[in-house]
Amino acid sequence: MFKNLRFIYITTKDRSEAEQIARTLVEEKLAACGNIIDNMSSVYRWKDKVVTERECILIVKTSYSNVQLLTQRVKEIHSYEVPCVISLKISEQEGNQDYIDWLTNSVKPPLSSEEKLKNS
Repeated sequence: MFKNLRFIYITTKDRSEAEQIARTLVEEKLAACGNIIDNMSSVYRWKDKVVTERECILIVKTSYSNVQLLTQRVKEIHSYEVPCVISLKISEQEGNQDYIDWLTNSVKPPLSSEEKLKNS
């Protein structure tokens, strides 16, 4: 049975912001866990200027059904005007099945059809 899991790539201004976002997402069960990679160099175009900055990478794992809520929550608490939130599929046929099961059980379950209608 497919669980439809996602790997979410987020960039932040620094480690402190990455930790705060990760903690919020895990506490709210929008993500199972967060991994932080500090001191990355980014080169990008912003408002017609090419900018080079130090950033932090935050990688969180979740289910497809949480991606929209997770993205909205990141936008609410992130310091960037347009935060990077990219969702990638996780291959469920490869890797540690025990970890995949743990990930699935650590996030909010998908809404039922009845709950989806109620919330729309």
